[in-house]
This record gives sequence, C-alpha cells and structure tokens, in this order.
Amino acid sequence: MNVSSPPVLGCSSTNCNLVLTEAKGGITSPCYPLKYPNSQACKWIMQAPAGFIIQLSFLDFDLEEAPGCIYDRVVVNTGNTDVKFCGLTANGLTLNSTGNVMELSFTSDFSVQKKGFSVSFRHVAVALRNQKVSLSNGNSKITKVSNSVTIPTLSQLTLCFEAERSRQKQREWIFTYTDSNENTALSLGSDQSGMKMIIDGVVCSIESIISSADFTSSMKPYCVVWSSSNGRVAVYFNGNYWAKTCSSSSRHSVSGGGVFQLGGQQSFGGSIYNLRLWDYAMTVQQLNTLTCDMVGNVIDWDNSHWNIPSTLAQTDTTLSCSVSPPSNTSLTTSCDSPGLGCPEELYYRISFVVDDSGSSLSLADIKPTVLLWLNQTVQNWTHAISVDAISVQPGLQTGGDTSYMCQALLVYRYITNESLGEAAVSARLSSNEGPISAGMRIQPSSVDVRLLENCPEENPLHYRWPESRPTVTQYLPCFPNKDQSTSRTCLINKQNYSSYWSAADFSNCTDIDTIEVSAENAAEVAVQLVDISNNELSDEEVSKVVTKVKELVNVAKINSTLASTVVNIISNVMTSSETALAASSERALKTVDELVQKIEFDGPSISITSRNLALGISALNTTMFNGTSFSAFMHPNTTDPQIDFESERVNPLAQVTLPVSLLSSTSLSEAERASLSRINFMFFSNTNLFQKEQDGRSLNSYVVASSVGNFSINNLIDPVEIVIAHLSEQPSLNPVCMFWDFSMKNGDGGWNGEGCTASEESTSNKTICLCDHLTHFGILMDISGVSPHIDPKNNRILTFITYIGCGISAIFSAATLLTYIAFEKLRRDYPSKILMNLSTSLLFLNMVFLLDSWLASLETDWLCLSVAVFLHYFLLTSFTWMGLESIHMYIALVKVFNTYIRRYILKFCIVGWGLPAVLVGIVVAVDKNSYGLQEYGRGETGEGSSQFCWIQNSVVFYTTCVGYFCLVFLLNVAMFIVVMLQICGRNGKRSNRTLREEVLRNLRSVISLTFLLGMTWGFALFAWGPVSLAFIYLFSIFNSLQGLFIFIFHCALKENVQKQWRRYLCCGRFRLSDNSDWSKTATNNTKKVSSDNLGKSLSSSSFGSSTANWTSKAKATLNPFTKRHSNTDKCYSNQTNPKCVSSSSSSSEVEPNSSSSSSSILPVSQMIDKVKGYCSTRSDNFYKNIIMSDSFSHSTRF
Repeated sequence: MNVSSPPVLGCSSTNCNLVLTEAKGGITSPCYPLKYPNSQACKWIMQAPAGFIIQLSFLDFDLEEAPGCIYDRVVVNTGNTDVKFCGLTANGLTLNSTGNVMELSFTSDFSVQKKGFSVSFRHVAVALRNQKVSLSNGNSKITKVSNSVTIPTLSQLTLCFEAERSRQKQREWIFTYTDSNENTALSLGSDQSGMKMIIDGVVCSIESIISSADFTSSMKPYCVVWSSSNGRVAVYFNGNYWAKTCSSSSRHSVSGGGVFQLGGQQSFGGSIYNLRLWDYAMTVQQLNTLTCDMVGNVIDWDNSHWNIPSTLAQTDTTLSCSVSPPSNTSLTTSCDSPGLGCPEELYYRISFVVDDSGSSLSLADIKPTVLLWLNQTVQNWTHAISVDAISVQPGLQTGGDTSYMCQALLVYRYITNESLGEAAVSARLSSNEGPISAGMRIQPSSVDVRLLENCPEENPLHYRWPESRPTVTQYLPCFPNKDQSTSRTCLINKQNYSSYWSAADFSNCTDIDTIEVSAENAAEVAVQLVDISNNELSDEEVSKVVTKVKELVNVAKINSTLASTVVNIISNVMTSSETALAASSERALKTVDELVQKIEFDGPSISITSRNLALGISALNTTMFNGTSFSAFMHPNTTDPQIDFESERVNPLAQVTLPVSLLSSTSLSEAERASLSRINFMFFSNTNLFQKEQDGRSLNSYVVASSVGNFSINNLIDPVEIVIAHLSEQPSLNPVCMFWDFSMKNGDGGWNGEGCTASEESTSNKTICLCDHLTHFGILMDISGVSPHIDPKNNRILTFITYIGCGISAIFSAATLLTYIAFEKLRRDYPSKILMNLSTSLLFLNMVFLLDSWLASLETDWLCLSVAVFLHYFLLTSFTWMGLESIHMYIALVKVFNTYIRRYILKFCIVGWGLPAVLVGIVVAVDKNSYGLQEYGRGETGEGSSQFCWIQNSVVFYTTCVGYFCLVFLLNVAMFIVVMLQICGRNGKRSNRTLREEVLRNLRSVISLTFLLGMTWGFALFAWGPVSLAFIYLFSIFNSLQGLFIFIFHCALKENVQKQWRRYLCCGRFRLSDNSDWSKTATNNTKKVSSDNLGKSLSSSSFGSSTANWTSKAKATLNPFTKRHSNTDKCYSNQTNPKCVSSSSSSSEVEPNSSSSSSSILPVSQMIDKVKGYCSTRSDNFYKNIIMSDSFSHSTRF
C-alpha cells in the first residue's frame, strides 16, 4: 500500500454568470476550495440601491501568476476603472465601487490550476447621513461616541438631533453623558414626573416647555440649548423656541473627558438621527438657519465620531440630510486605486501664520477667533468642507507685533462629482485677504495645504494590511481560522494631524491552542493543522502545532488516511527555521515514533510519503524472519522521497539492511518476541529536527531511522548496515557514524557515536555505517576539514595537566595574596595593589574551574547556570586586570611628567571588577540559556566525554571571551614591545655590565612580563591545523600554572619580599634582625620619597632586586613637576648630584653640599637641565624601577 497526498477531485459544473442584488453575500471560484477547472469565463454583477456602494473583500486568493496576468485572472470593475489580479496579490484586499454597481470577472486558460478565490460583498451606505440608529435597552449593544473624540468641559452647549418614536415608555432617556467618575453629567429624558434635563448632576424639569408627547412616530428635529451663566435651558422644535431658567444649574459646568452614548439603562423607544453638539449656546436666529452642513464642533453625525453596532444602524433614503447620488456615478475620486478603501471624507492638513499687530487678544482668545475665520472662509463655498480641529502656538515677536503658528485639519465631504485638490484649498484660504479681526491678518504666502497621507502598507506575519486612507477600517481573515476576521483602522493623530495605524483587533480570532482534539474529530483537526502548517509559522506557533499533533496521535485511531495527513503536517513543520524548531524537535520526533507504532494497515507493508518525511512499515513474522532491507529513493521529476521494500536500489538516498540474527540476538522474552508485528523505517530528507553541529562536527547526510515494534534493539551479533548518501561530496574527510540519543541533554537529544562505526567501504558520496542497535542515524563531519580530533589518550593527559596546574596555581595565587596582605610595607605602592587584584581573580578562576565538573555532575540546572556565570566572570576579570597592568606601565613609562590621578586604584577596581560584571549581566539578562551544560572530550566512539558548565551560545563565547581577550592581548603585546624596546635600547651604553649579565637581565624581564600580562593565553589563537595539538598542550601547561609563575617572579624572587619573610617568618640564623643594614636602608628610602605623588605613578610593577639610588635621583629631578600643595619636602640640587631632604622630624640625612636656604622653586635653566638629565637615562631608570625595583616600589605610598 502506498499512501501519498490526496488527489484533486473534480466538481460539478456551476453557474458563474449571475446578477446579485442581496445586501451581502459571497462569491467563490468554481470548485473552490479545490482547484478551479480550465477554460472558465465567469462574470458576477453586484447591484445595490441608490445611495449605497458595494464593498468587496478578498478572503482567499490563489491564481496562476504571470506578468500582466495574461493566463488566469480576476478583473474587478469598480465603476470607472478595471483592476486586474493574479497570483496571490489580492489576498486580504478590500475594494469599493464608485457607484452602486460592481462587476467581477474570472477567466482561466487551458493549463495550470490553482485553488481559486473566495470573496465577500456587502452594501455600504455612502455616509452616516443616510442612516438612523435604533436605541436598545441594556449594555449589550450601545451606540457611543468614538474614543477619538474628546469632549471638553462645557459651560454652555447646543445639542441638536432628530428622533422618531416606535413605542411609548414610562422611563426613557434619549442620550446620556457620564464623566470620568461615571456620574451623570448630561442627559435628556423623561419619567413619571415628566421631561427633564440633567446638567452636572442637577435635575432640571423642562416639562413646561417640552413633553414626551412631542416625540412622535415621525422623524423630527429637536435642539436643546443651555448656558451656565444664567442657568437658562431652551428647546427648539417645530419652528418654536421655548426657554426656562433652571437657577440651580447656573455656575455649573459639564465635565470633559467622559463617555457620551445614545439611550441609557432605560433607552428611548425609537431611533435617533443626525445628533450634533456645539460648545456654545446658539441664538434663535442661528437655530432658524441651521442646516445639514453645519458641523458639530464637539460631536458630529459622522462615522468617525461614533461607534455603532452594525445591527442598530438602518439606512433610510427619506432622512432629511441623506445623500442619494445617481447610479453608476463616481462617489469619490479616492477609489481609483484598489485596496485604499473609500472614505466618506478627505482630510487636509493646513498651516499658516497669523500676524497680530495690536489686537490685544490673549492666546486663549486667538484660537476661537482663527477658528471662526476659517469656518467663515470655507462655509459659503460650493464644496462641503469643515474644520475638524485647530491648534495655535505663539511664534516670533518683532517689536510690538506677535505672530502665531496655526495648524488645522479640514474635512471635505465628497458628495458631488467635483474633485477638490490641495491647490484649490490653498487658493481659497489665500483669497480671503481681509483681516481675521481688528489688528490680525493672515500671511498669504505662509499658507500650506497637504492632503493627509495614507497609512502605509504593513506585512506582519500572516497578515497584509494594505495602504489605506485615514478613517478607513480594513478587515482581514484571522489566522488560522479564516471564518473569523480581524480589523485595523487608519486613525488621525489630533496632535500633529498625521495618520497612523491602530493596533489590530484580534478579539474575534481564535488561536491554535484553542483547537480541541478528540478521537471523533481527529480527521477534521488534522486537515485544519495541514492548512495552518502550510503557512510560515512563528516559533510559538510551531510549538503549538506540534503539541496538537502529539495530542491527536495520542487519542486517535490512526488509519492510513489520517497517518498521511499527520505526516504532511510534520513535513510542513520541518520547513520552519532551526530556531523555531529548537523547542519542538524532541516532541516532533517522538510523535513520529509513536505514529508508526499506531498506524493500522492491511497487507504486507505500507508507505506514506511527503516532501520531507517518508515512512515505511512492514509486517513482521518472527518465525519466518530472514532479514530485510528498506531503501529511500527519489523518482525522476518528483519531489517526494519514496520507500522500497523489495529490491535493492542503485544509489539510494538511504538504505537499512537488517541481519537475519536481528531477533535471535536480543534479550527479548518469548512473549515479547511473539508480540512483535512490524518493522518501521523512517527517512528524513530534511534534517531541521536534528542538531546540525556538535563537538566541532557538522551533519552532512540525510537521517534514517529503523525500529522493531516498540522495543529497544541493541547489542546485536551481526550489525545493522546503514547506507546514507552525503548531502555534499567530501572526498578527504573522515566521517563518523552517529545515532540520535534522546537521553542526552536532559531529554532534548543529541548525537551519540556509541555502538556505530564507519565501514572502510564508504566513499566520498556515501557512508556505510555498521551499528549494533536501531535508532535515528546520521553522519557528522569535521567543520574545518583538517583539524584532527584529539584522541582519548591525549584528552586524559590534557585533563590531568589542567587540573594539577589549576590546583597549583590556586595555591600559589593564594600565597601571593596572603604575602601582600600580611606585610603592610609590601602593598604601599600601586603595582602591588594591582598585583593583589590580579592574584585574587586568578585564585577564584582556578577554584571555580576545579569545582565545575563536580558541580555539573549534580545535574542541577540553577547550580550549573551559576557556576558557568561565575567562571565566565572571573575569566573576564583576569583578562581585565592583565590589561590594567599594561595600562599602568604605559602611564609610568610614557606619562611620567606631572602624572597624578585622583583615586587611581579605585578607578582601576571599578574597571577591573565592574566591566566584566556588566558584560556577564547583559548576557544573563538577554538569554540566561546561553549558559548551561556542555560535553567535552568526546572521542569518535562517543566515549571519554565529561560534563562541564560553561557558555553554550557560540555568539556569546566568541564575542565576550575570544573578542574581549583579543582586545586585551593586542594591548598587552603593544605594551610588552614598548617596555622591551626601552629596556634593550640602552644596552650599548652600559659599560659596567657584561653581555651575559645583560642577556640574563633581559631574559628575566621577558619572562616576568610574559606571565604578568597573560601573553601565554595567545597560544589559543594558534591552535589550528596540524599544530593544534601542540599549541593546546602549551596553552594548558602555561595558563594553568600562571598563578605559580606570578608567585615566583613577582613575589618569591623580590628581595624586599624575601627580607620580610626572613624578618617575620624565619628563626635562628635565617632570621633578619630589625636593625639590619637592609632595614635601615629601606627605612631611610621610605622617608626620602614618602610624599612624592609622582613616584607612585612611576612604580609600575615590582619584579626583582633593589636599586635605591635612582629613586632619589629621579625624585630630585622630577620634583619641580609635583603638585603645588605637596610641599612637605624641599629639594636642593645641582646638575650632577641632586639630593632631597625630607622635612619629617625623623629624617636626619642632609647632603653636605646642600643649602638649607635654597628655594624649592628652581630657576628655569636648572629645571630644563634636570629634564634633559632625566630623559637621557629614562629607559635605564624605568628598567630599574619597573623590572628590578624593590626599595622604591615597596616604600612609595599615597
């Protein structure tokens, strides 16, 4: 039995030439959702009553694509233009007719069939003026003013509306306005006591001027006027003006920012139409002349001002302000481009400058004055245009004149055949050259008019929001349920008068995880999941689809048809990105394993194929089993791999041969052996479900799996032979056969080589694997192609060297740190303090490293994460303090003169400990899973590996470790070269030393600087190619012992450290007495230089033996450059023998040729001579101080 994707079935012929007059409906291509037939010619004519347009929405669209749509096409005639579509271009588009007729034509040629299309249409009233709104009781369906309309605080108002009654009620409210505290601020209605109006919580009875009986079954206009200044309430209807004073409402105001709605808990029994609100009280004359075009400046009867449930709006051509254009005429010129929608208005953003040359108006009065001028300018025009919003900002002041920058939003209601361009609006404004008011005039040249821009097209995942005009709402089918719809509106920002997209409304959409799976609906759910998985999916959606497939396989009875659908789902999911599959691959693979165990079939075998996955299942007779083989191959001109159970194929993509001894060599009981009924074979032509790289190797083959029943088969007498073709030819590499082990990486799975070997018969195009068990098999190749893998023997040696070296390094780093902590004289200078910080960092680095593997074996996620974070942190601090050592040398060598840095060591500590903390903190904050459990030292057979908590993300490793070290390494190399050039540059001028002495001194300097600056870490940069093993050995030896070498060269060999040890730690003849010559010399030298801040910056590092003469010499030479307030010591010097005398009471050494009366401020000539004398011996002095210092470096202190 061979099961593949179901074929396309035929469909009965349909009549596709129709005239449709329904208010709403749908159209589909013939045979939709199956492929449409060839050679079709269809036409649908949609007609709507006068005053309506037709809105057409494409719900699904898939036609043959071709340039110019010359093959299959859909043509939509919107009234004055034809729009042509093919391919996928129309998906999600919405078109509007320019009249009340729209035609849709569909044509297909003789070849290439696609799914076709599905569209919906509906009749849409041209404007809200064509609709009245029914009022309903309760809160289920309420007509409210839109959130985009802000109602200001009102101290006077005029509210006009039209109403018709359908039923009489004892309590009824026509409209209700509640403030932000949900208190009734404005309302009109009646109860048993008669008509009343509520204003700011004050109830005013108006039964004497209007009663509920005045509202009849005929639609009539009514106006209500109120003013806070006198509490006067007036009503205007039937041409009569009636007024009454409600004194209790005087001095009150209607709070702004509330919610205005039609009706209330007890709504008016009828319909409301053309409700408008102004923020001023109209006079009788204004009410008499009120027209339909008079726009409410707070609330207007316009779609953009209201949220009306669709079932409450009713079209009526008899309404007083309705617009009924003739049929087949253009309603608006804004529909000439498909997909933009047909708004009821066009919006113009205008700006201009108003000059005030003495009107004495305040800024608050300027705005209504300009607004009045704008309304007068556009009101008596042939075009229906109004001012929607305005803003006024003060501009420049010149003399006594002030200018104001004005911006406004004009609304053009397109109800005629005439178009209105930006130039026409600009000319209209500029033509009104008269003054706005006394002393105020517009600058005609400053007028700027721009049509408000459209909201741009946006294409988030699953949705294409087309370019749309302001106030247009676009509707798209939901993903994954296309029976539901999501909407998005192009809104207007009233702050800067620009358009922007609102957030998409997905409230009506259901998600994948809401799909319920049961044994009864499994087939339907599977078909739905196929449709979903055919789309590009996000990481979260991939996980949800896999979860649903797993639920389906668990509960359903799997026949061949359902199995084929499930395989297609898994195949579709496998095309997702590796990142999307990372969290779902383990569940997907286990689902496939479970699927092959549950498939029910008749006959000897069954194969199920798809583009990326093929399954083969063969019935098994345990008593007659003589071995078998499966092979996967690709038929010519096909894209789906096929399974062959019979003959051996030539050059198959993969082949598994099971030996005759397969069942006899297992440890299965007789009962288990009798229950075996099938042998399963799986071929993955797409390997996205598997890890592509591991331990320096990359996957270079298809993946094949085989199993016998649901039992584990291993330790076979005769191996299973697996032949797998390479994805790319690799003639010179050494392939390794691996199987997918679900037990690795906490159940996520990984490649394991145990029990598998590569046959010598393998070629550059295929590998033959011999394995003693059955599972998912693949081949891993070396990434670099030339880098040999370290064998288990060398792995053990390197591990032994590393752990012993780190242990020794930790001990001697602690010894160095304790020495400098115990003896206060040793840590008085900067170099000693920097060395202490470096030793601390190395100590913790080695300690965490030594504990890492043991803590990793505990298999506690949070503990492993913490260890990896600390190991990363102390590695970076070690690099940083090595770099700070070189920076300090640069300051001492190059920035010698007048160098003084406040809180020097504190700033170094902030960098040395703080910068690594910031880097590690960023990594943890972005993705803490960058740290975790790693396996190292795995040989080709999968043995000899060890677990280690470290960085898992290669990007993080190469950025924060390798990149960071490279920067520090380059800095230290540069400083190393500078220091050695200075040391060696003067060798020819030193006649008091032999060549051997110079070589030994320089060699000692090189070794000292090499370990102090971490130069040996650079071995890692050369561990490539044939010499990689040698450099790995060098790297492990020298870097694991860095703490030991620092102890030797920067602690044990220092003469002042030795004497401190002898003085305090030794006894007998080894003990150094307190009054020894060394002690006196050290004490005197300490007194001579104790107050020189500059000396501290020069003391870069303590490396070797003592030289005290240069200290006083440099001190005297450089003393004129010290800080002015550091005058506790006075220096008296000449060119050849400079000397210094401390002013401390404990100092008694004064040179004979020094004059106690000399000034500490030297003459300029002497100072220049001293600078020259210092510069001539600069490198030699630096050597003595940096490389061989003891008394200077141990005695200088802040």
